[in-house]
Order: sequence, then structure tokens, then C-alpha cells
Amino acid sequence: MKDLLRTSDLSRDDIELLLQTAAEFAENPLRSRTALANQSVAIYMTKPSTRTRLASETAVAHLGGTPIFIRGDELQLGRGETIADTAKIISGYCSALIIRTYAQADVDELGANASIPVINALTDDDHPTQLLADWLTIRENFGTDIAGRKFVYLGDGNNMSHSWLIMGAIMGAHVVAATPEGAWAPDATVVETAKKIAAHTGGKVEVLHDPEVAAKDASVLYTDVWMSMGDSESEREAKVLALSPFAVNENLIALTNKESIFMHCLPAHRGEEVAASVIDGARSVIWREAYHRRTTIQALLFHLTKGDLKGSKH
Repeated sequence: MKDLLRTSDLSRDDIELLLQTAAEFAENPLRSRTALANQSVAIYMTKPSTRTRLASETAVAHLGGTPIFIRGDELQLGRGETIADTAKIISGYCSALIIRTYAQADVDELGANASIPVINALTDDDHPTQLLADWLTIRENFGTDIAGRKFVYLGDGNNMSHSWLIMGAIMGAHVVAATPEGAWAPDATVVETAKKIAAHTGGKVEVLHDPEVAAKDASVLYTDVWMSMGDSESEREAKVLALSPFAVNENLIALTNKESIFMHCLPAHRGEEVAASVIDGARSVIWREAYHRRTTIQALLFHLTKGDLKGSKH
């Protein structure tokens, strides 16, 4: 496995290895401080970022490498140089490429043409690095035995809902996406893929449209902002109206099991997708979750550059 382009690229064994290594990096960030010594990693972002940029640059530095941050307007891509040519140029200078952008097809093309590992740090379709951080946080709270637990995402059927369903299926978990029907439901192809994976792993994938049914006895309630980068402002009123019943509030938390935690990939809009009393309350693990963006990206860089990941057969 050369690249991490989609969550579905990962096998269960890959995820287990990455989570173990990330946990070790959480304990000792500098345990592999020379792994990327005298090497550089390009971090190319056409979308603004707080956690992904900080996590990526810090991860590279902790491995002894030099991060090279590149904004979308700082490459010749905007002036007609092809993605394929850009991939080959970056491969000549750097040991890995982390990219955060809009189109999944652009990330796929970079992976196909780069000779170095390419890591998808968010597209409109998928967000695999976030899910690694999420699952390490879940492990810290519940351990490896997830039998009988339900992991619930509420809100927009966006890239986060897609990643949530696919990763949960790979892990053999009972995962739920609770969304409105219609325009803001998860992509049907992604749901079908997740169900096929779950059929082999013993997981269970559900898409529900009733937030209270979804939240009942859940171990995790997870949400994301309702308006993502690139969403049309003309849709805001209709989208907020449709998503309002899925806001994570104290009433939904009360339906979960007594050990439940609240998760959010951030940034958050208190009073919209989540109540302030929930995100700032005792069940919230958002800061640890955000911390693990660094540990898991560090683990990805460590293992991808060594060729340790085998990839999935999904």
C-alpha cells in the first residue's frame, strides 16, 4: 500500500498497527525522531485548516523531517501545470505528500502519478485521517471490546458520515448515520460499500432518519458542522431546517448509555449542530480527539514511508 487515498484503502490489520503506533507516539512523541531525518514532506492545502495543518507539520517535525507547507495559490497548478506533472515534481523533492482539497479525483490522480506516499487529509468525499484519530479516542475510552456498542453519527450525510460508516464497518462495529432523507443523506454507493465490508467483518451499518432512535443506548454521539466548505449559501436555510432535529443536545445525550462520549471533528458551532452544554460538558472528548490528529498522522507517515501497510481487499 503506497497511499492512503480513501478510508476504504485500509485493512483492519493496517488500522490496528496505526492505532498502536499512534498510541505510542501519544506517550512519547519523539520515540522515532530520526525516521524522516534529512527528508521533507509536502503539505498541500487548498482548503483552510487548523488541526490538519498543525497536526501534519508537528508530526513531520517529531519524525525529524522538514514540513513544507504549500497553499493552493502557491503552485503552478493554477496556471496550467497538470496534476500528474506536479505529482512527479513533488516526488523528486519530498518523501511524502499530504493533501487537503475539494475533489477526490485530484487526490486519486496525485496518488497515481506520485512515486511517494500520498495521504488524503480531507476531500469532499472522505476524511480518513480524522477517522484514525476518532478510533484511537474510542479505543482509549472503551478498549478493544466493542461488542454490544453502537457508534452514532448525526447530521449532514457528508464526507464525515461516509468515513464514519466505512471505518466502522472495517472495525466490525455497529455504526449508524442518522441524517435527513433526501439531499442530505449519505451517498448510497458509500452506504452499500460499507454494508458489504460489514458483511465480512461482523459489523452492522445503519442509516436512520430518526435521531432519537439512533441515539438510544449509543456509546458515541458524533456530529459535524452543518455547512461545510464549498456548500452553497443559497441552501443554508433549507439545510439548517432539515438538520435541526439532529442537533446533539441534552435530550439526545440522555438517551445514550451511561458511559457514552460526545465527539466532533471540529470546528464546532455551538447552538447549531451541538449544544454548548454537551460539547463543553463532561462527556465531551473533543480535545483528546483533536490531539490524536497529530499522533495518527505521525503513525501514517512512519508506516507508509517504510512500506509497512498492506492495504485492503474490500
